[in-house]
Amino acid sequence: MSRIGKTPIQVPKAVTVDVAAGEVTVKGPKGERKLPVRPEISVALNDGTLTVDTTEDSRFAHAMRGTMRSLLNNAVIGVTEGYSKKLEVKGVGFEVDLKGKELILKIGFNMPKKFKVPDTVTVECPTLTEIVISGPDNQQVGHVAAEIRKLRKPEPYKEKGIKYSDEVVKRKAGKAFGSGG
Repeated sequence: MSRIGKTPIQVPKAVTVDVAAGEVTVKGPKGERKLPVRPEISVALNDGTLTVDTTEDSRFAHAMRGTMRSLLNNAVIGVTEGYSKKLEVKGVGFEVDLKGKELILKIGFNMPKKFKVPDTVTVECPTLTEIVISGPDNQQVGHVAAEIRKLRKPEPYKEKGIKYSDEVVKRKAGKAFGSGG
């Protein structure tokens, strides 16, 4: 059995947590997160410490306890520090521009691709070949980064495309020059 659910979460001073029936709201300097609470789980706030407990003794309830504790911990980290993903655009003539809430990507197609940025995340383009996605919800940040990357995945021969900054693209050799036959 996992011991993740048993460990309490320390809530920083800048964060306010509101535990209501069926929902936990976490507010901080970087934003606000609302998390639904399953009926098998109870969440309590005592002296700046969040604890998660089960209301019934079943295997599913214990699994949900660990999951809920991880989600709450991610919410507390998200509203204090925030999450970010960095993407790199590689290729001759490939570039990125941000106009308002729309990301314009010139990534080797005859027309630039346009990506509408959701309100839950912020997108910055420090250079023509970098995209930085940040926000309080790590799931939303990762989803937006994956959607942008999906527009032009990096190919293994020349590494052209959109990749995560820490991603390693395994190169392929390509065709050999003439076999002499």
